Amino acid sequence: MRLVSYSAVFDDILNEPGHYTVTFPDVPGAITDGDSFAAAIFNAQTALGLMLYDQTTLPAVTAQRDIEAANPGKLVTTVAVDLEAAQTQVQVVSVKKNTRIPADIAKQAEAEGINFSAVLTAALKQKLEQEH
Repeated sequence: MRLVSYSAVFDDILNEPGHYTVTFPDVPGAITDGDSFAAAIFNAQTALGLMLYDQTTLPAVTAQRDIEAANPGKLVTTVAVDLEAAQTQVQVVSVKKNTRIPADIAKQAEAEGINFSAVLTAALKQKLEQEH
């Protein structure tokens, strides 16, 4: 379990009564809504989880009182989510890529039962992490 919590701003000022727009000041891009407060809470957990499940460094948390002060007339409450559970909701789509490698390496890797796709995926992830 990897629980995180952030303050969420529930705003119904520009919406029909009972319809809430939800934003997370500390997590730009985590935006959702709901036709009721309960639906907005549920959708907020989903949005927060999907924005953060694969992040190694999480955004800093602003004190709720500071968020409340910056959002007068809006409801501010804490939303918690299990990032491990959120990750299970994500379906990763794989694409086929053809590549060429030296024949002797391919033969040795096949003899060892190495999964070429898994090795290429791991190597690309490592390379991308080094560059960012």
